[in-house]
Parts: sequence; C-alpha cells; structure tokens
Amino acid sequence: MSDLKLRPEISFAQTFLCSAFAACFAELFCEWVLQLCTIPLDTAKVRLQLQKKTASGDGVSVSKYRGLMGTVVTIAREEGLWALWNGVIAGLHRQCIYGGLRIGLYDPVKTFLVGSDFVGDIPLYQKIFAALLTGAIAIVVANPTDLVKVRLQAEGKLPSGVPRRYYGALDAYCTIVRQEGLGALWTGLGPNIARNAIVNAAELASYDQVKETILKIPGFTDNIFTHILAGLGAGLFAVCIGSPIDVVKSRMMGDSAYKNTVDCFIKTLKYEGFLAFYKGFLPNFSRLGSWNVIMFLTLEQVRP
Repeated sequence: MSDLKLRPEISFAQTFLCSAFAACFAELFCEWVLQLCTIPLDTAKVRLQLQKKTASGDGVSVSKYRGLMGTVVTIAREEGLWALWNGVIAGLHRQCIYGGLRIGLYDPVKTFLVGSDFVGDIPLYQKIFAALLTGAIAIVVANPTDLVKVRLQAEGKLPSGVPRRYYGALDAYCTIVRQEGLGALWTGLGPNIARNAIVNAAELASYDQVKETILKIPGFTDNIFTHILAGLGAGLFAVCIGSPIDVVKSRMMGDSAYKNTVDCFIKTLKYEGFLAFYKGFLPNFSRLGSWNVIMFLTLEQVRP
C-alpha cells in the first residue's frame, strides 16, 4: 500500500469509494478464511490475558494456562476442540465493520490531511495521524462486536448444572442489552479506542513505511516478497506497541471486577507485574503476523 500520487481530477468521494471497495473486498476475502484458521490463537490469547495468578494450598502461584500450545491443548481437552472457535461469528462481524472502515478510510484521510494536490512521499507523522483517526472511528462503531467476541472466548468450562451465559453471538448481543442495557455494548470503549487506534497506526503506517524503505534497497521491487516482509513488520510493530492496551481491553470486557481503565491497569501492574501486559504475546503475533501478511497481499492485488 504505497502513497497515492493523486491527480487533481479525482475527487475525495471517488477516492474514498475506490479505497473502501478494495479494502472491504480484501477484508472479506481473507478474513473468512483466516479467521477460521487463527481464531484458536485469538481464543488462547484472550484466555492468557484474562488469567490471573492464583495461590495453591502451599502458597505457590499456579496458572491453569501455560504458553500458546499449553493453552490450546487445555481448552481442547476440557471443553472440546470446537471451543477454540468460540467467538468466530462475532469476530467476522467485527472485521466486516471495523476492517472495512479503518482501511477504507485510511487513504482518503491521508489525502485530506496533505491536500489533493500533494505529490511525493507522504510524511510518516501524517500516515500515523491518519491511521490513529481511522482506527479510533472504526472501533467506536465496531465495539459491540469486539465485546461479544471477548465474552464468548472468555467463557471456559463451567461446573455441571451451571448454564452458559450466552448461546452464540446473536444471543449474546440480546442478552447483554436486556440484562445490562444498550450502553453495556460499549464497555471497554476507552482502552479499545486506544488499542485499535495505536495498532491501526502501527499496522498501516508501518506497512507503508517498511515497504517504502525496502523498495529503496537495490534489488527489491514491488512484488509479493516485499509485501510479505512489510506485512510481517507491520504485525510485529502492532503487537509490541498494542499488547499492554490489548490486555487491559480484554480484562475489562471479560471481567467486571475493574472500575475503569486506570483501575485495571494499576491492579494488573501491582499484583502481576509489568510482564502481565505481554501475556499472550506469541499467539497474538502468530495471529496478527499471518493476518497482516494475507490481508496486505490481498489488498495489494485488488487496489486500483
């Protein structure tokens, strides 16, 4: 996704429609396939992020989930293999809304910030600002889908006779509104805006910048290999920068014990230490790295 050298005769509305169509097509095409493949990693990530230290009888801290594969195996053994795909429908809802908006708006917002007559490489700070804006706008609309996805993924094995809170994505939307009110669908909006704005900036701006840098190296051309490298770089930046906020977001959505974002951050840091903010890092990167590669590869092919 390189910077646009826009011609004066192309209007903002035309640019937006072309970008939005290409982005939504790419999102839908790769997300239906990739979501099915990577949702187990996302489920493992959410469980690891929500996991708190507990003390055994002898005072030693014990953890139910240990590492990426240990978490996947534990979930499959205790809850069945299909439990790894909890939240997949809500995840698809999220990507249709959030993915289409954040990517579809990115190039038009960049163009708006620098002016339609701008020619040359758009400055990095403008790319970052555009991605922050589009990520924040998109997640405000898509927050209910994210909440439902986390709630479904967080629900583990229940004691015998205890009914499940939700029986699928649509039931979860209705149950949350009925029991907690319409506003509850925007629980965790603060950290979610921060997380998605930052991750979106890390993904889109870093992809632009990494690709631009690679193309300046002799021997590299605008081809699939370059897109793969840039996509991996975007995924790594996103996970490194966004993990602490992602942990806070997951905990606020999956656990009602926290008063607000600051309370969640302080309690996590106080009782579990700084590294708790990087719980689920490996499954998070495994998912985001592969997701970014496939998404950007697809997007590069369908862009006008």
